[in-house]
Amino acid sequence: MKISMYQMTVPVFVRFLNNLNAILKTGEDFAKAREIDPEVLLNSRLAPDMFPLSRQIQIACDLAKRCVERLAGLDIVSVEDNEKTFAQFHERINHTIAFLETIEPEQLDNSEEKKITLKLRDASHEFKGINLALYFSLPNVYFHVTTAYNILRHNGVELGKKDFIGDLPV
Repeated sequence: MKISMYQMTVPVFVRFLNNLNAILKTGEDFAKAREIDPEVLLNSRLAPDMFPLSRQIQIACDLAKRCVERLAGLDIVSVEDNEKTFAQFHERINHTIAFLETIEPEQLDNSEEKKITLKLRDASHEFKGINLALYFSLPNVYFHVTTAYNILRHNGVELGKKDFIGDLPV
């Protein structure tokens, strides 16, 4: 069985963004129950040189959305990074999921060999579509969702592996 570009990206991104939403909700409930200012969690980081939880969420959403936009040949639509509350971060995640769910499999057909150029920091990188998905976008989304999970876990939020993985599909 051959896996399509759509199957390896859109449903995976949607799944992990839904899991991120659930992880974030657990963090939100933790803060409320312990009367912790939500900004404390949203501004927490694992190390001084790492982005805080808030930025991890923004980047995970952007990576998923931009991967699909590039593969489908759509314009890259930038989203302002101005969220400050749990509700606003849930809204951003939900907005990203809603966009991903508008994508039809046919929009990603034959994007495996598509040439895509990304400017990252001071250098441009050339990718084939399949390599953008497998070696850049998917690992980066996993990284930022994992880091968000780890920031919350480090702050005492009771999360387990099942929260990160979510319910297993059949």
